[in-house]
Amino acid sequence: MKIEKSIEAEGENAPLIKVLAGLIQGAYERGASDLHFEPMEGYFRVRLRIDGVLQELQNLPPALHASLISRLKIMSGTMDIAERRLPQDGRIRFQLRNHNKFLDLRVSVIPTLYGESAVIRLLDVSSLALSLAELGFLDDDQEKFERIIRSANGMVLITGPTGSGKTTTLYACLQAINKSDQKLITVEDPIEYQIAGINQVQVQPAIGMTFPAALRSILRQAPNILMIGEIRDYETAHIAIHASLTGHLIFSTLHTNDATSAIARLIDIGIPSFLIAGSVRAIIAQRLVRRLCPSCKEPTSFSKYERRFLNVDFKSRDLRTSKSVVPMTAMGCSLCHGKGYQGRMGIFEILILDDESRHLINQGASTLQLRLHARKAGMRTLAEDGLEKIFAGWTTAQEVIASTLREEEYESAMDC
Repeated sequence: MKIEKSIEAEGENAPLIKVLAGLIQGAYERGASDLHFEPMEGYFRVRLRIDGVLQELQNLPPALHASLISRLKIMSGTMDIAERRLPQDGRIRFQLRNHNKFLDLRVSVIPTLYGESAVIRLLDVSSLALSLAELGFLDDDQEKFERIIRSANGMVLITGPTGSGKTTTLYACLQAINKSDQKLITVEDPIEYQIAGINQVQVQPAIGMTFPAALRSILRQAPNILMIGEIRDYETAHIAIHASLTGHLIFSTLHTNDATSAIARLIDIGIPSFLIAGSVRAIIAQRLVRRLCPSCKEPTSFSKYERRFLNVDFKSRDLRTSKSVVPMTAMGCSLCHGKGYQGRMGIFEILILDDESRHLINQGASTLQLRLHARKAGMRTLAEDGLEKIFAGWTTAQEVIASTLREEEYESAMDC
């Protein structure tokens, strides 16, 4: 999708353009990742997603709906203003006032019962310039992770559900190892951020440019490091694994709930266990939790349920991140707009494949057997990593529990 010129263009004084520009500017200034325009019966709702949580911003007059969506399509330069029956996608280059910078906006429009719904994804390249430390790793995990991503070859997988920050982690990895003596190529769908010094390839299935087709050609470009946006099928996995066995360092993502389940997922899509054992160096599962606002967090205590779920044992637990074992809670202040949180960070589960785990994979061991071995070898679970960060004062028990339990489990447990 081509990126068109800035919104600055024609009709700067038109009321509709001012409304739209003001909403985008306001969304950026409040730290939103998405801006949602949703036509409902009798009203036109506008919502923001901030730190992963949707918040209602305002309701616009329904009469503005059609004009606003049309304006978005015109700005994208690639969408058909007359087509209202099919989903469409586009990109916009938006100049922020008083910030001397541009945002890339990814726009998705889809027809719904009461008209077209639009979502604008705000892509701020400066927010991507995260160091590995800013992702939220504990010191020992960060040391492990830095060793992993500087391997000469092999495959590193990042797992988790949609919206768990996998792409951000991948980009942080690439930026950490992006050196002039290395050739880095990515295959993405879509390319969300453009990174200097890296060759980025956009997948376009409509013209035959699929992940497997792109990978076969890219390997002839002699890359040192290759990032595949997602492994979705056997052919992509097969090419990626063979590339990792022939001297390339491969980064990719899988949709699995934890680190050890990624092995079962690769076997399910047809990869032989001996190839997995020989190629995969590490698997990192992750979730996102909101960071407590440092200005208004206050000490609290665990509820009975939180203590049971997090397996809190003050006598035997070795807490590395804090001298205090007092959890904190979100209060809300003017700096965090009354939410009690500012930004997000990851909680992680890092599985490094050693000789024993490779032997278990070759022997067809179950996910449970692999997990038990990994725990004995020192792997922290997502909940345990979250508990360390609760006691460090970085997040809350509610955030960790909500991100590591399925929604229905969380709601039923909180009713106990």
